[in-house]
Amino acid sequence: MKPRAVVFAYHNVGVRCLQVLLARGVDVALVVTHEDSATENIWFGSVKAVAGEHGIPVVTPADPQSAGLRAAVSAARPDFIFSFYYRHMLPTGLLALAARGAYNMHGSLLPKYRGRVPTNWAVLHGETETGATLHEMAAKPDAGAIVAQTPVPILPDDTAAQVFDKVTVAAEQTLWRVLPALLAGDAPHLPNDLSQGSYFGGRKPEDGRIDWSRSAQQVYNLIRAVAPPYPGAFTDIGGERFVIARARLARPGSAPAHLPAGISVSDNAFFAVCGDGRAIAIHELWHQRDGADTVITPAAFSELVQSVSRP
Repeated sequence: MKPRAVVFAYHNVGVRCLQVLLARGVDVALVVTHEDSATENIWFGSVKAVAGEHGIPVVTPADPQSAGLRAAVSAARPDFIFSFYYRHMLPTGLLALAARGAYNMHGSLLPKYRGRVPTNWAVLHGETETGATLHEMAAKPDAGAIVAQTPVPILPDDTAAQVFDKVTVAAEQTLWRVLPALLAGDAPHLPNDLSQGSYFGGRKPEDGRIDWSRSAQQVYNLIRAVAPPYPGAFTDIGGERFVIARARLARPGSAPAHLPAGISVSDNAFFAVCGDGRAIAIHELWHQRDGADTVITPAAFSELVQSVSRP
């Protein structure tokens, strides 16, 4: 008899890991996912659509602690519960319905970067490596025993979206590699020493505000960590908002000397000088107004900044 699973999933990791379960012959009896939010930029794949293509029942409860969801999971009689980038913590009473265990795929090398948006935090902090970890679910977030991990590099100019693509592949590889042993009851369960790790909460668009007193590397890490399709790193000038969509650390000596802190235009190019005197070369700048982003040229930026700066 095929092992049965209830899968809580969302986003690209949810799509790929659901497909791994199906490819490995797991009977997915129920998929629990989220309704897409009209206020969010939906740039990722649809778990709901994949489940529909395979004829798998789908529910989208607002509250994972609801009695209705518990009844639906119980009726599915799962051997396993899996969570792949589902956005809510699952109550322990729900996890207990899985006869052979409940497992989550997390986008970091646990115990580092437990909690929310781990890829963004890793880029923000200048890490050179992250990855994906399959672990047992417990009462605390990302705290259960580690079953398998796959690392990926973070290159110096990688954005969080580029790293997330790597983490998605790492999650798929991790699950594909360890799933046969997990189904056979032979998978390792290694200690997850929380004292050696870290926990981070979610991030808001306002967290993308640039502090130009920071070093150029710190500002650049922020730009990479929240670059599109995330909301972007931004600065306000005279009531106008500008979002840095693409940038690079300027090579030493490549930026004009004596530019003021913040964004400037020189020789029809954007530069941003930071607190340590180093500059960032901005390759694409957006002017944000009324919720819409428009690419702005150096000439148009200079004209706009002059107009809003006039007394």
